[in-house]
Amino acid sequence: MRTLPFPRARSACAAALALAAPLLLGGCDWVVMNPTGDVARQQAHLILWSTGLMLLIIIPVIALTILFAWKYRHTNEDAEYAPDWDHSTGLELVIWAAPLMIIIALGALTWISTHALDPYRPLARLAKGQPLAKTDKPLEIQVVSLDWKWLFIYPEQGVATVNELVLPVNRQVRFRLTSSSVMNTFYVPTMAGMIYTMPGMETRLHAVLNRPGRFNGFSANYSGAGFSEMDFVVTATDDAGFAGWVNKARAAGQRLDLAAYNQLERPSENVPPTRYAGAAPQLFDRILGMCTKPGETCMQATMMKDMHAGGGHGSAVNDTPHQRGSDAKGAILKEPEEKGSSPHMTQPRGKPEGSTEPGSGANRNMTSLDPTALPGRVATARS
Repeated sequence: MRTLPFPRARSACAAALALAAPLLLGGCDWVVMNPTGDVARQQAHLILWSTGLMLLIIIPVIALTILFAWKYRHTNEDAEYAPDWDHSTGLELVIWAAPLMIIIALGALTWISTHALDPYRPLARLAKGQPLAKTDKPLEIQVVSLDWKWLFIYPEQGVATVNELVLPVNRQVRFRLTSSSVMNTFYVPTMAGMIYTMPGMETRLHAVLNRPGRFNGFSANYSGAGFSEMDFVVTATDDAGFAGWVNKARAAGQRLDLAAYNQLERPSENVPPTRYAGAAPQLFDRILGMCTKPGETCMQATMMKDMHAGGGHGSAVNDTPHQRGSDAKGAILKEPEEKGSSPHMTQPRGKPEGSTEPGSGANRNMTSLDPTALPGRVATARS
């Protein structure tokens, strides 16, 4: 059997891969560049505009680099040789003006989009050409990232879910987000950009989905062993479908009270979608205040107390040594006479016995430490 020479075989393989690439990529869904939510679509347009503006510099530079390398190659004897050339006003204008204009355009685009797509800012429209009236009430969903699952609370509907997010299409959704333990990132690529969740802090996101369907949501920030399975299903449906889903969730029977939440908060992986017919009152606020267990003081109450105890100076102090469940008074709020002092290793042992005479034996132990007494051993003073 005759074998092809190595160069020819390599060329054939390269050609085959080039022809197969469109087929391999044909099944891919570039959800970031083809989203179903208006916010994500505006972000995709921002990526395209930014890339296009940057290519206005990149493409000419690459083309000129290739052109110069070809024109001034060693074997081209017709190339102009000008060793004394050092300046061109026209070339300087092109070199400085073009990047400057692109930077100005990128800066303006960034400034406008940063304000228009601020996740904390309520939406001004549901889709292109479809403005949102200021009287339209958004659907509020409270999101909690747990180890390693997602909790969604619907306060208006009175239901809660784990790893299942259902949204009505063409309705603004206001997400309030926090975390029960470590920092995480809430990300639904087809709806909007990533937003962080942090324990004891609240972040917000306003978004909308414009087309029914089933989509993927997941955590985009490493948070431990179960991070790779920390995803959830996002379902977009019409108003009738959303109302029907709410009724099914209310029929689930089980409630997410504080005892059930503390059980749910424990680390677990591959948690299937779960529905709850109701949640404990102010559950999200208690999670935010890190006071879901009996006897714990909410951070909101602690900060309020510190604000009043601080003499009206507006400086909040965490007065809980273990952050939870304590009413101890913080050291910053104590008077000097309340603090006292404690013994330390370098504390002077009585009246100093030093001498100003050089070489005096009284100075031998001035900077030494007495060894600490160990179990079964008598401590002896050093001289």
